[in-house]
Amino acid sequence: MLVDSPPEPSAETAPAPPTRRAIRAAGLVVSLAVLVLVALASIAIGAKELSLEQVWHGLFEDSGTYGDVVVGERLSRTVLGLLVGAALGLSGAVLQALTRNPLADPGLLGINAGASAAVVTAITFFGVTSLSGYVWFAFAGAAVVGALVYFLGGSRGATPVRLALAGTAISAALYGYLQAVMITDEAALGKMRFWTVGSLASATNTTIEQVLPFIAAGTVLALALARPLNAMAMGDDTARALGAHLNRTRGLSMAAATVLCGAATAACGPIVFVGLMVPHVVRSFTGPDLRWILPYATVLSPVLLLGADVIGRMVARPAELQVGIVTAILGGPVFIFLVRRRRTAQL
Repeated sequence: MLVDSPPEPSAETAPAPPTRRAIRAAGLVVSLAVLVLVALASIAIGAKELSLEQVWHGLFEDSGTYGDVVVGERLSRTVLGLLVGAALGLSGAVLQALTRNPLADPGLLGINAGASAAVVTAITFFGVTSLSGYVWFAFAGAAVVGALVYFLGGSRGATPVRLALAGTAISAALYGYLQAVMITDEAALGKMRFWTVGSLASATNTTIEQVLPFIAAGTVLALALARPLNAMAMGDDTARALGAHLNRTRGLSMAAATVLCGAATAACGPIVFVGLMVPHVVRSFTGPDLRWILPYATVLSPVLLLGADVIGRMVARPAELQVGIVTAILGGPVFIFLVRRRRTAQL
């Protein structure tokens, strides 16, 4: 008696392997889940030890001591960390694409230096003492320097090399001015010491409300530039052939990076390496497509920033280590590793 054997699986009936787009999308969902977990950890963990039950009561039921700590301090700090982390990562990714330099960060174009110099000026010459005053001066300084770098870099004829050189020159001049003012004015030095290390500790609802519109606008603009920046990555001639408007794309990219980095620096001070590390790491598993690099950087940069902030709160209890110090400690070895790997790849 003959028994029919099961049909051989064919190419038409065999399950199709997951596409690279599906894998990237799944990775983005996982990244969002990790971000939620880190945000919850940021709310639950602090310099002041609270049980999970106390954190729950402070978040939803208590308006007393626990509520002041959890809602008044940790929740505002976490929300600001989410915004600032996303802004730094996104601005770093845009600047790396704009300059065609995978090791570029917002400091390369002098934006951090412009914000810092403006805050020193506000403290020394205008007597500004509140964080709400720092925000507007820092943002204005970042915007002015961003425009100046774009102008000195050639404006409509700007190239990645010219922009980087102009940013480096302006940064050196502004940091010289900053150091000179702080050395000659002890009051300014004392007030600037806390701001310049980069910290989320002074987060308030007012600060969040001031920077949120700028970060939201910069995020929308940066994400909209993914396709033209992809075209520019293939070279100016190819980009023109594909219909990209080079001068407009460079100008809008500078504007987006300036708004994002300026708002982040205004709120928390200059925080280094976030805009460098995250886009570079993201590129290693997404490839060069900015349609994926930008969303991933927007999600994973707050993971790094909030994670560093939680570490800073835990290692120095009952005091805390500022997040700018933690990211610098973590970022230094990572930067060396990236440079060495880049040199090895070129050999």
